[in-house]
Amino acid sequence: MADSYFPRWRAQPDAAEGRIVGTDERLAWPQMFAMGIQHVVAMFGSTVLAPLLMGFDPNLCIFMSGVGTLLFFVLVGGRVPSYLGSSFAFIGLVIAVTGYGGHGPNMNIPVALGGIIACGVVYAIIGLIVSAVGTKWIETLMPPVVTGAIVCVIGLNLAPIAVHGVSGSNFDSWMALVTVLCVGAVAVFARGMLQRLLILVGLLMAYVIYAIVTNGLGMGKPIDFAIVANAAWFGMPHFTAPVFSMQAMTLLAPIAVILVAENLGHIKAVSAMTGQNLDRYVGRAFLGDGLATIASGFAGGTGVTTYAENIGVMAVTKIYSTLVFVIAAVIALVLGFSPKFGAVIQTIPGPVLGGVSIVVFGLIAVTGARIWVVNKVDFSDNRNLIVAAVTLVLGAGDFSLKLGGFGLGGIGTATFGAIILYALLRRKPAQGPVA
Repeated sequence: MADSYFPRWRAQPDAAEGRIVGTDERLAWPQMFAMGIQHVVAMFGSTVLAPLLMGFDPNLCIFMSGVGTLLFFVLVGGRVPSYLGSSFAFIGLVIAVTGYGGHGPNMNIPVALGGIIACGVVYAIIGLIVSAVGTKWIETLMPPVVTGAIVCVIGLNLAPIAVHGVSGSNFDSWMALVTVLCVGAVAVFARGMLQRLLILVGLLMAYVIYAIVTNGLGMGKPIDFAIVANAAWFGMPHFTAPVFSMQAMTLLAPIAVILVAENLGHIKAVSAMTGQNLDRYVGRAFLGDGLATIASGFAGGTGVTTYAENIGVMAVTKIYSTLVFVIAAVIALVLGFSPKFGAVIQTIPGPVLGGVSIVVFGLIAVTGARIWVVNKVDFSDNRNLIVAAVTLVLGAGDFSLKLGGFGLGGIGTATFGAIILYALLRRKPAQGPVA
């Protein structure tokens, strides 16, 4: 009997500590809803931060992340657990294309949107090719040593953003560490479902502690709840139409290669964590991500990518049910229509959100290393050693490179560098380890 397009999602009532919940399983609905909220929390910081850095509307980007995630879910037949959020790979080139000064709305967003759509089209075409001929050529270009390094680099490249955000004052730095300790305490000492909600529970604990210390004891910057009271419950997202500029499209289209590496790394990471081979869905995953980026670009949102932040959540919760991401996407859709929710999120203190980011970005980096371990990457082979070493430093150091009108930031340079360096070195005979 042929498999159905979507899984049947067997009910798994046992949420005991350490019990893996597979992609085709689910917990009780209240627990599933709680997990959906946690995934929204995990993606929220980056999905809001990326558009803010480019001058996009964060509420619209939250809304389109939900749309993109549902589109991805349908394209992969509910077989690959993934959340699609704002991609950081676009930031440098979008700022370059639009001349954004870094404050307030970006008045040249339409030009960037045309380039984002072009990138999505290239990405979708790659997905169709992979679906037709398989993943061998992709895997030849991006074996585990490359994909692991790229996933690692994403976490390391984002790390300075989290650290810089909590370094404004000594008080902020200490509150970020308190947040890290809250999340860590829940991860280690809690049990059952509470432990699986470690990021959400840890954030709430840190939020309460921050409110007591600032609003109650007068230390640091207090939380301003007035913005919540003044915000409307319901409001339409602000859609923006694209403008197709050949220069912007030429500059942004190659970002598709970075998104391919991110997505392939995501699938490899999930395969490693679940012990389930998801290679047959790679082409459809690329296509789904590409179509989601196109849809986001036509609406006025950022390019999207499969979120490593949510891989981190899956890594610690061991819950891989794809239905969790449907719930998270629906929550994002609802929140995208609520300015009041945006106001509530604005009350989360920077040090608390930064502390959570430190944990999540660290989990991303460790997930990349896990790809190496699970795939038994041989670092006694100098080819692997050099590729990983150079990639990590390029990405962590945010090494930028310009060639004429084309430029790459740290993640882009590390991604292309890893692919090209491996291709140049892989035919060389294996050597002994570097001393």
